[in-house]
Amino acid sequence: MTKVGTGEIIYDLRKKIQKIKYDLNQLSEPPSELPEMITSANLLRSNEFLSKENEKKTELVSAYEQYSEALEEMLSSVFEIQKDLKEILKTQSSMIAAKKKKPSKSKKTKK
Repeated sequence: MTKVGTGEIIYDLRKKIQKIKYDLNQLSEPPSELPEMITSANLLRSNEFLSKENEKKTELVSAYEQYSEALEEMLSSVFEIQKDLKEILKTQSSMIAAKKKKPSKSKKTKK
């Protein structure tokens, strides 16, 4: 039915997403060009920043993908449980209805 630890997996993935978002925010703004540096040095600094930012965004997308897959799995389990509960309810309802329809043994009256 449901995998043990699905809640833990979702919790861990949520923490991972939060950490990646934090790391991404720590990158802040792209480095501004320094007039005393030559253009190629400024481009290298900018490229380094963009590479780090791209790496973090890729990690974030991957974490969200894993997170959504875990949520889909959990939702599937919830629907299975709902279906099982409906079947149990139908069975119990029919059992109750069957008990009510059975004629109760009437006591013989003395004449």
